[in-house]
Amino acid sequence: MPLSLILDASVLLFDPQAILRFPEQSLYLPLSALAELDRARRAQPETARNARLAATLIDGLRQRGPLRFGVLLDNGATLTVVQDEPQGRHPALELARAMAANAAPDTQLRLVTRDVATRLQADALGIDATDYRPEATLGTDDIRGWHLLDAEPTHLEAIRQGLDLDASPHLAWQPNDYAILRDRTRQSAAVPARFDHQTARLRPLRPLPRAICGISPLNLEQTLALDALLDESISLVTLAGRAGTGKTLLAIAAGLHQVFAGGPYTKLLVFRPTMPVSRDLGYLPGDLGDKMRPWMQPVTDALEFIRQQDRRSPARTLPDDLLAAPEISVEPLTYIRGRSIPNQFIVIDETQNLTPLEVKTAITRCGRGTKVVLTGDPDQIDTPLLDAFTNGLARTVQKFHPSPLAAHITLQRGERSELAEAAAQLLD
Repeated sequence: MPLSLILDASVLLFDPQAILRFPEQSLYLPLSALAELDRARRAQPETARNARLAATLIDGLRQRGPLRFGVLLDNGATLTVVQDEPQGRHPALELARAMAANAAPDTQLRLVTRDVATRLQADALGIDATDYRPEATLGTDDIRGWHLLDAEPTHLEAIRQGLDLDASPHLAWQPNDYAILRDRTRQSAAVPARFDHQTARLRPLRPLPRAICGISPLNLEQTLALDALLDESISLVTLAGRAGTGKTLLAIAAGLHQVFAGGPYTKLLVFRPTMPVSRDLGYLPGDLGDKMRPWMQPVTDALEFIRQQDRRSPARTLPDDLLAAPEISVEPLTYIRGRSIPNQFIVIDETQNLTPLEVKTAITRCGRGTKVVLTGDPDQIDTPLLDAFTNGLARTVQKFHPSPLAAHITLQRGERSELAEAAAQLLD
């Protein structure tokens, strides 16, 4: 049965090459969607970039013939730009209704849109509608980076004694995956282990320092995270989890430890996207530091907490003037393009609010000897057109999971406070 796909502007603003992702299909684009692309050129930088690229790509297709009659793409698909009602609120939806009314009985029509409300309205009108995902996507709930395994007490004791174990052949192990071995006879007892992809065996974790700038892991998930954060052979660590699981605190503490305790890095560099949780406050007075202070305050809070914990530690690591130390820099992600950053420990916080391209831009700035840590909570996304599967953190986890350069941990247990954990679970 022939399949006709109607694309709305949200698809092109998310992926400017979307029209190339449907080989051998008949694609229809409302004329009003092109006008929306033009308006989007003055939107946020990433959206504006995608609008320009999509418009340029479509403009180049005019050399193959009039778009209103349909042009053949290299992948065997055809693209047709269709005149629609410009006053309509949902051009793609209205075009789908008109085409459905005039379609031949053996034609299947489907609307492709990133807008949830449009998909719901299409369903109410009896129109087939689907989200746009260019490939099979997995979220950080699907890829945890560690397996919980019931094991014999002798296996737990072997790990405690520093011995390796055969990894279960029934699991899809990836390099730097972790395991929590739980005593099948006494499930309150458990030990962590790490998968060695070269030997296909589970090996014990390296002993952690007694405290990392006064911070110690509060559960086994945090132990796994610190093992990856402190391992110089791992260049990229991704940490996902709800609020209060310790993602940012562990990452910054590990970075400080490896900068001030004689580690391989010369500086801790913390980036955050400037995305408000609620309504934007608009213009902020002062210089760049004054304008950025509200955005960077969560990082400053974490640094101050770690400094206080370090002061209580028997073996102090950090200077008293930590917040003014030249070895620490807290910056917006806005100005990272064009830089080259060697021998530094980089933490990029709140990466669930970044697009895959923005994360790619950041990681490709890293020079030799630099380690990158991405942290984020895919349940707290404030950026339009992103969701738990298409945000920069989730896509990076999926793409790098098979790589020996990377390790990922999804933290599930909250440790901030009993109230914070209850709120994370109970409040939508």
